[in-house]
Amino acid sequence: MIQISDTAQSYFRKLIEREAVPGMGVRLSAVEPGTPRADARLEFAEPTELLGDEWAVDCDGFTLYVAATSVAWLDGAEIDFVTQSAGTQQLTIKAPKIKGEAPGDAASMVECVHWVVENEINPQLASHGGRVAVQEVSADGVVLLRFGGGCHGCGMADVTLKQGIEKTLMGRVPGVTAVRDATDHGSGQAPYIPRGSAG
Repeated sequence: MIQISDTAQSYFRKLIEREAVPGMGVRLSAVEPGTPRADARLEFAEPTELLGDEWAVDCDGFTLYVAATSVAWLDGAEIDFVTQSAGTQQLTIKAPKIKGEAPGDAASMVECVHWVVENEINPQLASHGGRVAVQEVSADGVVLLRFGGGCHGCGMADVTLKQGIEKTLMGRVPGVTAVRDATDHGSGQAPYIPRGSAG
């Protein structure tokens, strides 16, 4: 279920020994699972802090507790303690299911469009304080989007739509024929690049 490398176990064991609390373990939980913001959290857990429904993974010298509500999201997770090329050491957690799983072959075009927008497109737009929402997916494969945040009223929204979003959706979702903007950009409050200043 969860793989924890020998180097990670050794790292945790040393930290736990330093704390010197009898029965202390490490708790692993999923934060905002099933969303693009999902992350894994590791924290020390004293016996009195455990809820009693955690899954216990026996490690060398301590126990890793997995929050019961997080088990399905953390299945297949790998915890490692690696040395980077610059000589620095870092704890890494890979949890392939934590953000949810991409729709399968039987999923509808609408489900696939929503998945790609939420998990691939919006995380990129967030760097400019922007986002898009799917307003409609027509039967003939036309996706209608509304821009928000820094993309609402942005002078580069057309470029973002045609060269970024449309290419991504048409490449990732079979059946998408076009992507159109349904936003009234004149009402944008805080555009990333004001209209008229692009170019």
